[in-house]
Amino acid sequence: MAKITYIEFNGTEHTVDVDKGLTVMEGARDNDIPGIEADCGGACACSTCHVYVDSSWIGKLPPKEDMEEDMLDFAYSPDPETSRLTCQLEVTDDFDGLIVRMPEKQI
Repeated sequence: MAKITYIEFNGTEHTVDVDKGLTVMEGARDNDIPGIEADCGGACACSTCHVYVDSSWIGKLPPKEDMEEDMLDFAYSPDPETSRLTCQLEVTDDFDGLIVRMPEKQI
C-alpha cells in the first residue's frame, strides 16, 4: 500500500492509501478524488487522467512508454518532464509519498 497525495488545481489536497497493483488513476477513482476523469477507464486511449508529477518523483517512476507519450500530446497543457497519465502508473510500495497535481482541466 502506498500513501499518495492528489492536489486539485485549486490547491485542495487529498492524501489516500492506494493498494499495490492498482493504478494511480484507480486510486483517485476509488477515493472519489475530483480532477481525474479517466474517460477511457484506464485503457490509455485518452488523456483525461493527466497529472503533473511532483518534480522530486521524476526519476523514481518508470519511464513513459510510447503509447503514453502519444496520448499526452492530447492532454491540456502537458509538460514534457512532469506530465504523466495516471492510468499508466501501477502502484508499488515504492510509490509511497507520491505527489501528483491536477491540471486546470482535462480534455
